[in-house]
Amino acid sequence: MSASTPQVHIVDDDEAFRDSLVFLLESHDYAISCHASAEALLEDFQPRGAGCLIVDIRMPGMSGLELFDELSARHNPWPVIFITGHGDVPMAVQAVKRGAHDFLEKPFNQQALLNTVDSALALSQQQQASSAARDRFAECLASLTIREREVLDKVVEGKMNKVIADELGISIKTVEAHRGKMMDKMKVRSIADLVQAVMANR
Repeated sequence: MSASTPQVHIVDDDEAFRDSLVFLLESHDYAISCHASAEALLEDFQPRGAGCLIVDIRMPGMSGLELFDELSARHNPWPVIFITGHGDVPMAVQAVKRGAHDFLEKPFNQQALLNTVDSALALSQQQQASSAARDRFAECLASLTIREREVLDKVVEGKMNKVIADELGISIKTVEAHRGKMMDKMKVRSIADLVQAVMANR
């Protein structure tokens, strides 16, 4: 299974229901993994790439809500969609307030499920891209020398080269040299790009 393929993990103790979801979702090119219980999922759940979970809120053993809490404690990055019966809707609403992506009440139509899965996967892909961007920014920042980092901070504050030179006790030419190297290492083409990158990662 490629990490670049959107992945959907189904957690439900009803085998017939799992099979029906697999049939529907595989026809839309998702990579599917099925688990008959929350405990089974937790044994080997290692989310990579973009994905989401479809979880029955009421199961024998660990419930869907208990699974959600455990995944949250493990900093699970994937959105969780709950499947509920009518009597479980209040619990599902509380789960959404605690961070679950959405819930679907049985019986639901196929398009409603597909729309919800698409929404969850779009969110997961967006979060994955943001995380990768933060990692790249951190790598660039770590590559700066102490002086280059000082120049970066003052440039972001909007200070001109002459002011930076006076505050750091160095020449304007030295500031310009540090500034040029800093911009190259941060992989930005303009001060506006630099400021946007710094603000996005604060």
